[in-house]
Amino acid sequence: MIPRIETQEKSEIIAFQNELLRKQIAYLMANSPFYQRKFKAENIQLDTIQSIEDLSKVSVTTKTDLQLFNDDFLCVPKKVLRDYSTTSGTLGDPVTFGLTDQDLDRLAYNEMLSFECAGVKEEDLVQLMTTIDRRFMAGMAYFLGLRKLGAGVIRVGAGVPPLQWDSILRYEPKYLIAVPSFILKMIEYAEENNIDYKGSSVKGVICIGESLRTADLQPTLLASKIQEKWPIELYSTYASTEMSAAFTECDAFQGGHQHPELIITEILDDQDLPVKNGELGELVVTTLGIEAMPLLRFKTGDLVRKYSEPCSCGRTTDRLGPVEGRKQQMIKYKGTTLYPPAMHDAVAHFSEVKLHLIEISSNEIGTDEILIRIFATDSSEEFAGKLKDYFRARLRVTPHISFEDEATLQKIIYNPLSRKPITFIDNR
Repeated sequence: MIPRIETQEKSEIIAFQNELLRKQIAYLMANSPFYQRKFKAENIQLDTIQSIEDLSKVSVTTKTDLQLFNDDFLCVPKKVLRDYSTTSGTLGDPVTFGLTDQDLDRLAYNEMLSFECAGVKEEDLVQLMTTIDRRFMAGMAYFLGLRKLGAGVIRVGAGVPPLQWDSILRYEPKYLIAVPSFILKMIEYAEENNIDYKGSSVKGVICIGESLRTADLQPTLLASKIQEKWPIELYSTYASTEMSAAFTECDAFQGGHQHPELIITEILDDQDLPVKNGELGELVVTTLGIEAMPLLRFKTGDLVRKYSEPCSCGRTTDRLGPVEGRKQQMIKYKGTTLYPPAMHDAVAHFSEVKLHLIEISSNEIGTDEILIRIFATDSSEEFAGKLKDYFRARLRVTPHISFEDEATLQKIIYNPLSRKPITFIDNR
């Protein structure tokens, strides 16, 4: 069921968010050591920020702020925290996020709304193919959201195609939650072991960690390769630990829907000024309703586009397109600027490539070098030439290509200590 606020006129949604924002500012002024200092330094009074338009009066919050002053963001005593999650920081050490009971309830509500966007219903069974441990918020959020929705959950965890297929054939889930590139490995395993995957119970996958859409919201090559083999629905979802909220696609597949009761979004340029609707910029978020560690104007580092026209599903809320790049992962190569998603998509063009890892390093003259380490069914010089030609034509760059054995890349990409597949390493 779609919440009423998500189908209202824009003016009503804005008025609704303005009221929540005023409450959030008052809460930060009363409880957040970090924002108390910031407001004092910038002369922000209780009545300074009355609406979303007033947000520009306060400076942005960065990942470095979180790293340097982690505990100062806490608005509650540590004794009332019920969960600790971590996310990577800019200075090496992870950033810790504590959650109260109320925050866990909010997280469950968010994921329930997101699953409903993707069409998951109370009677459905869902296989969770991502970790729920290692201080990882997403796996726990998915479990809590499905539980709140009333759906069944099979907690298989990441990797291990034989176990994934055993659970699918044994329990017959309707949906999977998985990294999309791993679905290709599932298909490969099924074909090698005569599993009728097209006749299985699976009708859709809620995909995490990798983009399914291009900048114009068309399927990426990765999404197309999956659906050519296995005609199931692929729903893209985007979230982060910092915002405890998710943007998930509906059946229109035209971007992830924002839930206005949970988050305010801005899309800003390099000068922290708003970009036009549909233009690329950095996502900046203000969380709503978080008790332990709320954030105001937090710069995510993710480059996305916002779409504000009403969706055919009936929702009138803003939608976010795919993450087209990350500020810290920008690559300058002989005058060309590019980001990892474009390179991953280019590699996905070749069915011969079974595993790949992109590594970026700086050479002796201070410019970036691109190395693509590949396990492929064809490791000839001719195939390497085809890869380079495609990159030159599509991205105007020529990477170095290194063919390697499957076991070597498997250990790096599917590192058991990592919560997601590692397909990009920045050595700069």
